[in-house]
Amino acid sequence: MFIDEADITVVGGAGGNGCVSFRREKYVPRGGPDGGDGGDGGSVYCHADESVNTLYHLAGRHHWRAGRGGHGMGRKRHGRNGKDLVVPVPPGTLIHDADRDVVLKDLVQPGGRVCVAAGGRGGIGNVHFATSTHQTPREATPGESGQIRRLHLELKLIADVGLVGRPNAGKSTLLRRLSAARPKVAAYPFTTLEPVLGIVELSGGRRLVMADIPGLIEGAHRGAGLGDAFLRHIERTRVLLHMVDLCPPDGDPAEHCRQINGELREYSPDLAGKPQIVGGSKLDLTGSRQGLERLAEDTGVEVVGFSAATGEGLEALTERLWRVLHP
Repeated sequence: MFIDEADITVVGGAGGNGCVSFRREKYVPRGGPDGGDGGDGGSVYCHADESVNTLYHLAGRHHWRAGRGGHGMGRKRHGRNGKDLVVPVPPGTLIHDADRDVVLKDLVQPGGRVCVAAGGRGGIGNVHFATSTHQTPREATPGESGQIRRLHLELKLIADVGLVGRPNAGKSTLLRRLSAARPKVAAYPFTTLEPVLGIVELSGGRRLVMADIPGLIEGAHRGAGLGDAFLRHIERTRVLLHMVDLCPPDGDPAEHCRQINGELREYSPDLAGKPQIVGGSKLDLTGSRQGLERLAEDTGVEVVGFSAATGEGLEALTERLWRVLHP
């Protein structure tokens, strides 16, 4: 199951207590203090792990606690340090402090790591309190509590190309044709219920990552349909492939194109300002070539026509995407 948001509580381990102890050795009648320090508590880290692609593993576990430090012991023995806890998250995860409403870290790069809850320091043993006038100290300090934080984790997929368009514009069909990804394809709206990533291989060992999200409808930026919940997944993309059905069962392709761009602007001006290629899909259908000409004329932009069913125009489309990504 694809989960792109999660709320968890992380707790750093408590530090161990300092020890009150005195030397007890034969032939040493006045043994001094020898209580050791407590160990430090372990810390909690979030780590961007490439083998993880969803926050699903966090859905059933809401509390993450690092190991506590061991107590100090006699003979100046130091308590063991608590074990750190690492929470794996997908690259592209935003770590929010839910109480302060601030972003602690944006783990964009694989292997990135951030401490989200520091462990408490260990207490001090009585060996540190001995002075020339106070030779039998019975003082020691307790270990500090670990840091507690409520986190909101938000995943934004990292891809080169983001597919946008109305439901049934052919986005999932295109992704299936170009990559090994297998999103569901069916002849009804909102077949795609969650974002899907696919790797598109080009000649010469080149590759690009493409992201498909559920189709957008009018009012998507206000929550209509499913698209608003997933638009954040294309905020990190470098170029948008705006797919328009050249032979829609209802409405006008140019109006559909303007409608989707309007939703993008309402959602985020930065997202709407990304480089965009308009692709006319379903070029294999009767009347599609006339529709391609009208769409280009009505929108005033170049439209790349293609058919995911027959493969026509796909090489030109992917090469165009590559040129935009690598000018």
